[in-house]
Amino acid sequence: MLKEYNHQEIENKWADIYKNSEYFKAQTGKKPYFSVVMPPPNVTGSLHIGHALNVTLQDIMVRYKRMQGYNVLWLPGFDHAGIATQWVVVRELQKDGINRFDLGREKFIEKVWQWVPKSRDSIKNQLIRIGASCDWSRQRFTLDEGFSRAVRYAFVNLYKEGLIFKAPYIVNWDPKEKTAISDLEVEYQEHKGKIWHIKYPLEDGSGYIVVATTRPETMLGDTAVAVNPNDERYKDLIGKRVRLPLAPEKRIDINGNEVSNLIPIIADEYVDPAFGSGAVKITPAHDPNDFEVGKRHNLPMVIVMDESAHINENGGEFKGLYRYEARQKIVEKLKELGLLEKEEDHIHNVGHSQRSKEIVEPYLSNQWFVDTKKLADKAIKVVEDGQIKFIPEGWVKTYLNWMYNIREWCISRQIWWGHRIPIWYCRDCNHTNPFNDDSYASLEEKIIFNLYADGKIGQIFCVDDVLNILKDKNFTHPEKTNLEFYEKVVFGEKTSQFESKDSLIKLLENSDKFEKVYNERYKIKLKCEKCGSENLHQEEDVLDTWFSSALWPFGTLGWPSRKDDLTVFYPTSLLVTGFDIIFFWVARMVMMGTKFTNDVPFKDVYIHALVRDEKGEKMSKTKGNVIDPLEMAEKYGSDALRFTLASLAAQGRDIRLSEKRIEGYKHFSNKIWNASKFVLINSEDYDGKTNLESLSLSIEDYWILTKLNKTIENSTKELENYRYNEYANILYDFFWHDYCDWYIELSKERIYKGSSEEKKTALTVLNFVLRESLKLLHPIMPYITEEIYSYLKNKDSEVLAVAPYPKVLESFNNEENYQFIEDLKNLISSVRNVRSDFSIEPTRKLNIRIKAKDVSVKEKLNQLQNQIKALIKAESLEVSTDIEKTSTEIAVVSDLGEVFVDLQGIVDIEKEIERQKKALTDIEKSIRIAEGKLSNENFVNKAPPHVVEKERQLYQELKEKREKILNLIKMLESSRV
Repeated sequence: MLKEYNHQEIENKWADIYKNSEYFKAQTGKKPYFSVVMPPPNVTGSLHIGHALNVTLQDIMVRYKRMQGYNVLWLPGFDHAGIATQWVVVRELQKDGINRFDLGREKFIEKVWQWVPKSRDSIKNQLIRIGASCDWSRQRFTLDEGFSRAVRYAFVNLYKEGLIFKAPYIVNWDPKEKTAISDLEVEYQEHKGKIWHIKYPLEDGSGYIVVATTRPETMLGDTAVAVNPNDERYKDLIGKRVRLPLAPEKRIDINGNEVSNLIPIIADEYVDPAFGSGAVKITPAHDPNDFEVGKRHNLPMVIVMDESAHINENGGEFKGLYRYEARQKIVEKLKELGLLEKEEDHIHNVGHSQRSKEIVEPYLSNQWFVDTKKLADKAIKVVEDGQIKFIPEGWVKTYLNWMYNIREWCISRQIWWGHRIPIWYCRDCNHTNPFNDDSYASLEEKIIFNLYADGKIGQIFCVDDVLNILKDKNFTHPEKTNLEFYEKVVFGEKTSQFESKDSLIKLLENSDKFEKVYNERYKIKLKCEKCGSENLHQEEDVLDTWFSSALWPFGTLGWPSRKDDLTVFYPTSLLVTGFDIIFFWVARMVMMGTKFTNDVPFKDVYIHALVRDEKGEKMSKTKGNVIDPLEMAEKYGSDALRFTLASLAAQGRDIRLSEKRIEGYKHFSNKIWNASKFVLINSEDYDGKTNLESLSLSIEDYWILTKLNKTIENSTKELENYRYNEYANILYDFFWHDYCDWYIELSKERIYKGSSEEKKTALTVLNFVLRESLKLLHPIMPYITEEIYSYLKNKDSEVLAVAPYPKVLESFNNEENYQFIEDLKNLISSVRNVRSDFSIEPTRKLNIRIKAKDVSVKEKLNQLQNQIKALIKAESLEVSTDIEKTSTEIAVVSDLGEVFVDLQGIVDIEKEIERQKKALTDIEKSIRIAEGKLSNENFVNKAPPHVVEKERQLYQELKEKREKILNLIKMLESSRV
């Protein structure tokens, strides 16, 4: 028997059962399938409310499809999150007084590997806690052995096709992290700054030209002054030279050439004659627009800062100063020399690193890029052709706008944690060599190369080291050894030469890919493709985290070698993600998927909204309005949290969330529990085997079964169209209102006072509808439904998670009886409203007469007379077709006939009319106040949106109250003697 509802106990119990079972394990080779790859959370932190929404929406679809009989794969995993993880570990080390540069790359990466499992396992447990029904046997990590191999494979192939290249380019440079970041990782903030107008003396001493700049420290790298070719003020100066103030006579450009401090005045359409003086300084190494001008005019490119934004040797007397310190000194020097014409206040947007919050420095450096323009065509076509569907559809335009205007993607990062770029430079001939395991024939050779490329062994290695590493527990799947992971997950085939030291030595001796150094030490022979030299060194940079993430849908399924899961589960069925990473991630997955698999990576992309606070404001720690999903799950239950998020997840509309909402749906959990408890307590004699078709069903039985069919049909339709809020609200209304408030109440007469056959019928229908309701609710509320289901006598599967999803049973549809009970509900509600409107105490029983509209209705009402009396709390109930209203009664009209409620001795008609008219006067006064506010443009335009919206809602409620009072007065006046 069900005890008291304890969400913590139940959720912990079923989380453990699910975790230790194979209910959620996908089957290789079985179709039809439904597959989802979880957007991998970063290993750096804990789940926030946006994660909880994302996971809930995925889990609803996954559980629903699993119950429909699909071979479901929900593949979980974690992202190594290069910059974010390195930043977290750097801060942890700093607490102990350790600097990562003192530690060195190898030791630092060891520290990161020690830290990552703690955070990863914490996130995994949090996912399980909120009910994620993933196939953990297929868990992946963007730095696991298979995924790292896939990343190298992708990079090398793109490089060989000319789609990856290295070039000097202006990048967004984070001086704090000393790495390039992409345009998408830059956040702009408004700053109060200055514009300085500086005099650049002409070489011939005839005067000067004034340029305006917001960054005077970069003038040390100027290599030209530009004017518009149509600007009459400067036509005679084009081709002349100016002496760059404060710069040394000789500077060194990016190619090692000397550059004079005498720089040309050039003409370029880029210059806006109306901005400032109409003349601009050109600093190709420190401004993206100047870089393009520099390329057009073949200008030298002089870098004046180092990677930490300190002035370098090209800065002359300012060498060693931090950029803003240099700015101050330069301005002071210009004033001293009389070269500063004026300075003005200026407000402008300044880019900051999303991660470190440091002001970004446009910086010229050699970086690796993907030529995304050449990959974009297919990625555009599959969306325009409808092979990939965005939900809501409006996001298609956003996606296509970005794709049509796409820029090269900078994929190199100057950090240590991540996928090291698989390029080896020849020290002898400077050739660039891309290496992966394609040139290795045997599986064993490939594994040894990958151990080296992943940094697990050196280029010179010991035989014992290889064997010991392969015997170690795998990081991603500790139940497997590293060798088993390579065999089962990466390559899909077994090895034969790692069984012993002798067999491995034999392999190494007979392979031309390895060279014996001494004793049992061997060297991996990497040769320059151009000159054959072995004097190589690997690229220091790592790949942008989003490069590996772009391979996630197919890289996790065994690509490029293992095809078993790839052929079954790819393309994946659904991606659920936020709008903020459409460009970061979605577009790049489409580009990589269409490139490497010649197919789309997913069919549907559901873009969920942002979760805001109840006022519509963005959640932030500084505002103190953050809602922690784990705290809410602990306090109210994961089921209540999930139902809240789903019920608010309307397409294209941000979610306004409050703790009160979650608490409200905890009451729904209680309702489900108590209703189930009532059914089970009364089902001691119910055997769970009775067939519905064999029973003589009542009017209310047909009604609830027809209503169940409609609920199945409508909720399924909404879920198939990703209208999660509609799906949730349909189920809520059915269970709380139809099943609990009406059907259970209507069935009590037969349960407590009916014949044995009537009781058996009522309990059979009660249990059937309860079971099917639990199935409908399970995708959204897995824990409570699973617990209740385990007590049912009529369950049709071992656990609810794999039970068959409800289907419409046409044989139980009975529209006539359905409509009769719907009309009866309205009739009963009307009587209850009379009680409420006239403040009649709930315990006071009423004398009621119903004038049925015809004989058929009269007969049905008489069949249910005892139930009706109980529901309307009637002292007496008369049903007839030929009665008329008396002077002490008020009439309520319904589709089944008229209802006469006797108010004699209960309500003083005259006093009640007077009370209602007074209430009407008060309501009309409030309406005038509300109308005044809403017609005031200052209020509508200046008050916070949520305040205006609240006033509009109040106005609507007041008008509805007025209408109701007018109807009551009319009703009362018709009852006067």
